[in-house]
Amino acid sequence: MSQQTIDLNKLMTKKEFETCLRKIGETRYHNLHPFHKLLHEGKLNKGQVQAWALNRYYYQCSIPIKDSAVMSRMKEPDLRRIWRKRILDHDGESTGSGGIERWYKLTDGLGLDREYVKSTDGILSTTRFAVDAYVNFVKERSLLEAITSSLTELFAPSIHKERIAGMLENYDFINDEIMSYFKKRLTQAPDDAQYVLDYALENAQTRQEQEDVCNALIFKTQVLWSMLDALHFSYYEPGIIPPGAFVPKE
Repeated sequence: MSQQTIDLNKLMTKKEFETCLRKIGETRYHNLHPFHKLLHEGKLNKGQVQAWALNRYYYQCSIPIKDSAVMSRMKEPDLRRIWRKRILDHDGESTGSGGIERWYKLTDGLGLDREYVKSTDGILSTTRFAVDAYVNFVKERSLLEAITSSLTELFAPSIHKERIAGMLENYDFINDEIMSYFKKRLTQAPDDAQYVLDYALENAQTRQEQEDVCNALIFKTQVLWSMLDALHFSYYEPGIIPPGAFVPKE
């Protein structure tokens, strides 16, 4: 947030702070991106949906890596126990379970070769740079910033509901099984988001720390937005697919 108009000596109340965080989501979350509107409204072809799922996979498979990096910095066992659940949500308790496995149901259902998906060979360079920047962010910034960069989860349930309804209605190649990842996140994400929000409200004890949290959330929205910018440019308009990236067959 702009430091020119902020009095860093004036602490926001918890209500003001939460309002500020929610305003960031209302104005910057990637549900506003044109590519997402195209996706949810059924205006993409199957190849374009494949490109989205393939690139988004790199983000999904990096989340437990990101969360492991965050957890490695936590000195309190209680905090680590809480955060460990996030890793298990994605990796599962055993082979064949968890969020990443549910993402394979999406890419399998879209006709993508699973080994090709796992290789990440076909993803856009912007996808790789953006997601890697997020992983590096949680390693390099303060623990408060690392934890609260996950505040985008506050806004995830609405986009999941929109995605489930829109894609089931508008694409004949989408079914309930393919959308299982998003359905599961409807129950997982709200608890995770509430915990991180409570953590932010309790642990940002100076105005500078409050600003740091706001900027961490802004950074995360920029990561997600830039991924969609790259997809829009490469697969929709002007539709210039860079060398080495996935080329749809349809």
